[in-house]
Amino acid sequence: MNIEVTRINQAVESDPAGFVQQVNSEYHFQLKTIADSIIKNRSTRPVILLSGPSGSGKTTTALMIEKILDEAGCECHTISMDNYFSPLSAEEKALAAEGKMDLESPLRVDSDLLNEQIAAISECREVEIPKYNFAESTREHSGNFLKRKEGELVIFEGIHALNPAVITVPDERLCKLYVSVRTRVTCDDIILHPSKVRLLRRMIRDSSFRKRSLTETLKMFPSVESGENKYIMPYKHRSDFDINTFMSYELSLYRNDLLWQLREMEDCPELQDVTKVLESLTPLHKKDVTPDSLVCEFVGNGQFKY
Repeated sequence: MNIEVTRINQAVESDPAGFVQQVNSEYHFQLKTIADSIIKNRSTRPVILLSGPSGSGKTTTALMIEKILDEAGCECHTISMDNYFSPLSAEEKALAAEGKMDLESPLRVDSDLLNEQIAAISECREVEIPKYNFAESTREHSGNFLKRKEGELVIFEGIHALNPAVITVPDERLCKLYVSVRTRVTCDDIILHPSKVRLLRRMIRDSSFRKRSLTETLKMFPSVESGENKYIMPYKHRSDFDINTFMSYELSLYRNDLLWQLREMEDCPELQDVTKVLESLTPLHKKDVTPDSLVCEFVGNGQFKY
């Protein structure tokens, strides 16, 4: 799917708030259709797996689906698979600090514990959801106990959610979702690949909330993409539903915050297409973006708490 910069500009210039509302409504409808199917199959498929690459909007999409299900009278809980990472030994911490450890590997997931808890949740047995301490690279007791009631649903979201080597629970007991940016933005002779949209999402999030420069995020991206190609993309065909998380107005929103910084990185040829696209876009102001937008995961001020 492609969208032209001229079409985006026309919408932003004519009615920015209305454009945002329309795009958000279309995304909500996409999720509502999927939620309706989930509800129909909840007795046999009470666990939902949601996967996607970095910057795809996994967390917000999971919480949006949870909200839709809750409002439909179907209680839902969302669990991050990050909490099932195995603790790192002192030697592994040292390797990670030197950049010599693959932190994206599915081997980092405690698959035994994860599958044990998915099975228990499916059978309405109580479990204590673990909590991973990223600062210490350890897993802790959370005191967060969950006992699913009949008819309730649980979403597990994470990059390895569709990997059959990680999740060994039979497919017939699961509903599987894959989310990513699927739209290409065109501008003259440029066709901006969806991965570049995800890169911009990471850049604006990292610079705003993680005190990480655009250069630092860019340096990390090849490693992130390599992990995606090895560990995520090969399993997207296993999904029951594919969700396109591109918001047609989002690059216009990122323009003011990122463009001046990208211009200072003119020695990076891999960013020339991104810079030209942003230069061609009419800026969208944050005041026109409502808190229920998926892009709030990257720019903040959203209604969903992570």
